Amino acid sequence: MQKKNLSLTNYAWLSIGAAVITIGLKTMAYALTGSVGLLSDALESLVNLAGAVMALAMLKIAALPADENHAYGHTKAEYFSSGVEGSLILIAAISIAVAATERLIFPKPLDQIGLGLGVSIIAALVNLFVAFVLLRAGKAYHSITLEANAHHLLTDVWTSAGVLVGVGAVALTGWERLDPLVAIIVAANIIRTGVQIMRKSILGLMDAALPPEDVAVIRGVLEKYTRAEADIEYHALRTRQSGARKFVSFHLLTPGTWTVQQGHQLAEDMEADIRRALPNVTVFTHLEPLTDPASWEDLHLDRGDGAGNGRHP
Repeated sequence: MQKKNLSLTNYAWLSIGAAVITIGLKTMAYALTGSVGLLSDALESLVNLAGAVMALAMLKIAALPADENHAYGHTKAEYFSSGVEGSLILIAAISIAVAATERLIFPKPLDQIGLGLGVSIIAALVNLFVAFVLLRAGKAYHSITLEANAHHLLTDVWTSAGVLVGVGAVALTGWERLDPLVAIIVAANIIRTGVQIMRKSILGLMDAALPPEDVAVIRGVLEKYTRAEADIEYHALRTRQSGARKFVSFHLLTPGTWTVQQGHQLAEDMEADIRRALPNVTVFTHLEPLTDPASWEDLHLDRGDGAGNGRHP
């Protein structure tokens, strides 16, 4: 576990290094050309740096072991990072739109376009490489922080591509307003990405259920046992995600004639199968006698709430 946590922070340091390099390159490109599109690109890289630093801090917190005050660990800290990253993306998009609108009203000729575009292309390639590395790591380690950071960098790549098209079009046509128009289009795309990242972060903080495909995997494991043993049931299946960690709980109903050892062994087997089917999952089971009417009062998320989540109506 410690080695895994160290790997995640190393990826955050990679993102920080990429942000520093691209800020320098894009600022140089803006200084050479005077393009508001390239300026917007440089501003977004500043946001990338802030997001990467936040990601590093939250990954360090998320790696802390569970303690008396945080019995379920600190993995939810990752959602704060992705939420801040989404907010920073929106701020960057607004800044880009404001700067582009001003340049749209007061157009300005561009200088040294070829050299500026060359520098900007190098910066975009740096971001593209790091984004793919982070995205692959985020999926492998189930880290929402690395995934959000990767999507942010990919957004930056799209920004750079749009800006390059805009600046190139200005060079070909001489129409100076193309530069800010492309910047405004890019800002709209960035807003869409920022909203998606913030939505995912909010769902995590609100303890939203696992994705339907994960829940289907869990039900598949449980129903394998109910098909094999006609006299056992389950209900009150509840799931949630906390950063890279998944949590699953359900009630297991067995015949009242079973011994505690029999019921416990069955629960252990079911939990082990769920852990094998899903990575980074913690499973809680509650054993109940099948013939006790009180057991069926737990069909709902809370007794008497009227909202079911079990297998029976």
